[in-house]
Amino acid sequence: MAALCESFTLCGLGPSSGVGLGGGLLALEPGPDPDHVLLTDRGRTATLFKVSDQKPLGCWSVKHGQMITCPVICNSETHEYIAVHDDKVLRIWKNQDINLDKVFKATLSADVYRIHSLPTGGPVVLFKGGGVRTLDVLLEAPQQEIENVISDEVIKWSEAFVEGQQPVLTFATEKDGDFFVYVQKLKPNCLHRYKLEQQELSKPTTFTAYLKNQIITLLCLCSNDCVYKILIPLQQNTEEEEQILSKSQLLNLSVSGSVLKGTSFVVLDKDHIAVLGRLTASGEESKECLTIWNTKFQTLQTSKELPLGTSGQLWCYEEKFFFTHGKVLTVIMYKCETSSLAAAVGKLKDSQTPDVSAFVNWNTLGDEEPVVPLQSQQSVALKPESKMTLRSDENSVDEERPDDISVGQLLINLKDASTTAFEGELRQLMSEAQTPDLQATMGCVVTALVNRCRENPKYYPRSFLLQIVQTRDLSYSLCPDLMALALKRKDVRLLQNCLQRFPDIPEEITYACLKLFLSINEAYLQEVDVNLDSVICYIDIEFNDKEVKTEIVENGFNTELEQNIWNSQYTKETHLTNDGEFCPVGAQKAALLNAILRSAYTETFLLPHLKNLPAREAVLFLRYLFYLYVKCSEKINTTLPGTNSPTINQIMDWMCLLLDAHFTVMVMLPEAKALLSNLHKFVRAQVRFYSELNKIEGSLQELQRLNHQRDSQTYSIEVLEII
Repeated sequence: MAALCESFTLCGLGPSSGVGLGGGLLALEPGPDPDHVLLTDRGRTATLFKVSDQKPLGCWSVKHGQMITCPVICNSETHEYIAVHDDKVLRIWKNQDINLDKVFKATLSADVYRIHSLPTGGPVVLFKGGGVRTLDVLLEAPQQEIENVISDEVIKWSEAFVEGQQPVLTFATEKDGDFFVYVQKLKPNCLHRYKLEQQELSKPTTFTAYLKNQIITLLCLCSNDCVYKILIPLQQNTEEEEQILSKSQLLNLSVSGSVLKGTSFVVLDKDHIAVLGRLTASGEESKECLTIWNTKFQTLQTSKELPLGTSGQLWCYEEKFFFTHGKVLTVIMYKCETSSLAAAVGKLKDSQTPDVSAFVNWNTLGDEEPVVPLQSQQSVALKPESKMTLRSDENSVDEERPDDISVGQLLINLKDASTTAFEGELRQLMSEAQTPDLQATMGCVVTALVNRCRENPKYYPRSFLLQIVQTRDLSYSLCPDLMALALKRKDVRLLQNCLQRFPDIPEEITYACLKLFLSINEAYLQEVDVNLDSVICYIDIEFNDKEVKTEIVENGFNTELEQNIWNSQYTKETHLTNDGEFCPVGAQKAALLNAILRSAYTETFLLPHLKNLPAREAVLFLRYLFYLYVKCSEKINTTLPGTNSPTINQIMDWMCLLLDAHFTVMVMLPEAKALLSNLHKFVRAQVRFYSELNKIEGSLQELQRLNHQRDSQTYSIEVLEII
């Protein structure tokens, strides 16, 4: 099974992008870190990006009149960057270098086609004439003569591998419509030349390859909309004449009368490839799409339409696709799982269809009795008398249920059962700890309850669902519809427990919970049973709506400044303490927001959703974060009392994230002006305080050293002057 996941924009590509990529993208290569990529412009600029933050870390350009002629790479061993401009001029620099005119320069004797970075052994340089050198050998004598291996042939593609800690380079060439493949070993120096089998109406347009068990698997995308596979063993007799490589069809890029005209493709794993191209169908306008195909079962797994158009280039690193879309560089995450027939033919979960696929985990329940789809069982699943029995006595179901019935079959049988019998059977199923996969069974139970709630809007077993979440080791992926149901029912207690216990909640759901918590009425929350463990030690509104103050320890505070900070107008929901400090929300809402603050998230995927938060809720949330920040700063250890309380790092991260998402709105809103001013003053006071501490750090260290040198048996009075 393969799927496309979240997408985001890495950078703009237009002249106004600000990162030097106005000329279009020549190539994208991995950087020194798995989260870094190196972009080469079709001009004179290379830019290093941090993918998770969508921020450039460095940008280097050659002089006007010069042009980078092959992709810039990063040496994986030395973390140096290597570029070639004007075909023959080699440049090498480090991350801290700024001006490329002042970095290492070498002029070579032949034109460079491409430089390949390898995990070991250093980069390998391929020249346009087919000559190959390692970078180390080339730098020993930059003007050394480079042999011309190919004659009147043009290199179309190249790739490098490591086999037995030795570099191997392969490249494809074209001459008069014929295609050739070269395999070059460097240690020892050995070159093999092959000719691709020629087929009418089947010209290769692009290549990719991988090396495994000393066999190069070469894949080529051809003009007849098929992908072919060619096997090239590394162990060859050097005396053999030129061989003709036969190719076998791996995949036909057609589905349901539509044909994908591929422009580039990448290998994802042994069973999946991704193809970028234009999907055409008779009588319809063609559409550019990114697709993932299963080569084992010859099926299209997933696709995404790209209406703004692409450059036809596709790169793949660290389970992320990179491609141009319109005037931006887009990143799409993907996932690939081991191929199964059920996934290949589309036997996937459909939340709108209440059949057995919504209940059964096909991987974990494979050893049980096969389950027949609901449509084929409707006539035999429940006889009229069995329905009467189920509605009359819940215990009779236990007596009639066979011991070896599968979980899926049981859930089908209970579809029309009464509420009492339905919940009774599910509770019994939960108590059977000897089930083959208890966690998967719990997921099936929750899914069955959620589906029943959808079919019957009046049915909502809140306590049952809460009990399952509190006592079972569940995750969002096991019951993905549970939190959506709780959001619809505004069940904040269940959402709070899910946020505290589920490790894999999508950022979209986290944002939905935050929006609900901020917008819900305080009076409504007063009647709701919310877990207050995270706030009970520093917020208590039971005594005349006043907070119970914890011990205050001066931690770099200026008392006058602190009073000025809190002398601003807040909403009517604010709770006032004896000494003038405010909490902008009640205890119940604070506890719910703390669950949000402690939940796991990725900034890249949360930020787009957070930008949709209404201005009023955004200001309220920032006020609460500021309140927590001040509370943390009162304590020497900068931690809030109580259990499940957010840490100061979590508070600061959310505060920065919220300001990133709503800074323009905050600046424009009159009610946020005082809040931002107070926040600025508070942070500035803390920076000033820690700056003063840094000034006396040396003196304190000297004092500590003198204490160690002092003879404990002698008595003395010493005066130390701290200047």
